[in-house]
Amino acid sequence: MQSEDTQFAPEAYDRSFPKAERLCSKKLISQLFAKGSAFNLYPLRFVFLKAETPLPEFPEVLISVSKKYFKRAHDRNRLKRQIREAYRLNKHKIMSENGQSLSVLGIVYIGKEKNKYQLIEKKLNLGLERLVKE
Repeated sequence: MQSEDTQFAPEAYDRSFPKAERLCSKKLISQLFAKGSAFNLYPLRFVFLKAETPLPEFPEVLISVSKKYFKRAHDRNRLKRQIREAYRLNKHKIMSENGQSLSVLGIVYIGKEKNKYQLIEKKLNLGLERLVKE
């Protein structure tokens, strides 16, 4: 049995990003962009829908990179892979003692140039901390 202090430590969570946490439903995606709140932390844009009650599991996440600025698929895939990895390692920050209040989260890369992983991870961390406060 885990103690109260270590229950919400990063080590207590599985650092995976399973299919159940990925947003695939077209209905939910359209709801997210139609009714969701958003903020920018360049080069990322966070779009989210709040849940009525705190949820014990992580939100479903959508990661997107624009085809308009990155014509080649391997460039888009690399950026998505970097965002996924940064989210996977830091997703524990949106979970609090009584759960988290997000039902759906969209992370959209709005930059026009490729950035290093360190910058993407830094901005994603700031965004996740801001999501907890809102």
